[in-house]
Amino acid sequence: MNTKVKFTAGRNIAMKLPPHQYEATLQFYRDVIGLKEITEHAPSVGFEFGSNSLWLDSVPGISQAETWLEIVTNDIAAASEHLKAAGVVRCDEFEPLPEGFQAFWVSSPASIIHLVCKDSESWK
Repeated sequence: MNTKVKFTAGRNIAMKLPPHQYEATLQFYRDVIGLKEITEHAPSVGFEFGSNSLWLDSVPGISQAETWLEIVTNDIAAASEHLKAAGVVRCDEFEPLPEGFQAFWVSSPASIIHLVCKDSESWK
């Protein structure tokens, strides 16, 4: 393993939801469970989820909810090379990222999508 690259769990969790489940799920976390809503990144909708942030996204074309996780790294280029050497395929087609955002998408062997991003890019 490359000792220069470091990975840690990010604080952001994204729940990708079919449009027909989005409003009910939003209401569940906001009104039924009573989690505090995060408003700094509007129009994105998020909730304080312990020490993490839970983001809800309505995604046309999917039939069931998916959970996506964030992994942060100190060196995005080294992280990309390390994961490539381990046989992990980048999946940047999953969702466009903003221009200049130091991040990329990968999938775990269990098909869980992960955003790998530079530690300074993670939403706080």
